[in-house]
Amino acid sequence: MIRINLLGQIRPKASRRAPSTVDAGGALPAVFIGAGLVLGALVLGFFYYTWQNQLNKENAEIKRLTAQKTDLEQTKLQVEAFEKQKAVLQQRVSTIEQLQRDRTGGQELLDMVANTVSRTENLWLTEMIRKGTTLSMEGSSASVNSVANFITALKRSGYFQKVEIKETKQDDKNTAVQTFVFQISAEITPPTAAQARPANTPAPAAAAKTPAKKG
Repeated sequence: MIRINLLGQIRPKASRRAPSTVDAGGALPAVFIGAGLVLGALVLGFFYYTWQNQLNKENAEIKRLTAQKTDLEQTKLQVEAFEKQKAVLQQRVSTIEQLQRDRTGGQELLDMVANTVSRTENLWLTEMIRKGTTLSMEGSSASVNSVANFITALKRSGYFQKVEIKETKQDDKNTAVQTFVFQISAEITPPTAAQARPANTPAPAAAAKTPAKKG
């Protein structure tokens, strides 16, 4: 359809937008994007700094525990060395104590066994061997009862913890008189001086002071 301008006026042309408005509207998203990137960088930097500090603390704690473990291992080795040295020294002390007991109690033990044999009728010893705390005895007797009485006397003496008869049998070599041969083993446990001395026996010092009776 054709329009005719009867007034003769020139129709104004449509105005265009200013270029600045168009530029401002296009730059606004870029500002938000830049702000987001900066904020993201700050957040990442904060987490990185926090985690890095925590990692450094963990590494320092690992180093401390590792050094402590090394010190403990060295201490453990020293303790083990001391324990071994203690065991060796304890064994040496025990050996010396045992030798001391054997040296001081040997004569007293022989006297005790001799007195026990003398108080047992129809019994005599043919061999006696001591190895450490074990005393082995062999002998002969006229009866089995004599052997039993000898064992009972040994147990009552207080010098032996365990007395065992290994063998007892009739002596086939001696056909003229009936005899029995026996083997006995006993564990030596020397008693104290008060236990070894009978109740009615005076002390050595007192006995020495008592004058002998004249016959």
